[in-house]
Amino acid sequence: MESRLLDILVCPLCKGRLEFDRPHAELICKADRLAFPVRDGIPVMLESEARDLDPAPAPPAAP
Repeated sequence: MESRLLDILVCPLCKGRLEFDRPHAELICKADRLAFPVRDGIPVMLESEARDLDPAPAPPAAP
């Protein structure tokens, strides 16, 4: 991803800085813990397309 583009792109939710994760082709917002995909070189900046970076909570143990 071109560094000039990365300098102007911000998280659509918090307007914070994004980091490019090249191996996963994602833009990462550390504040919101979201990863926005980059498909064919185009960032998909939709919350509905973002992947949550937090692991899913473990189900409660049965008594």
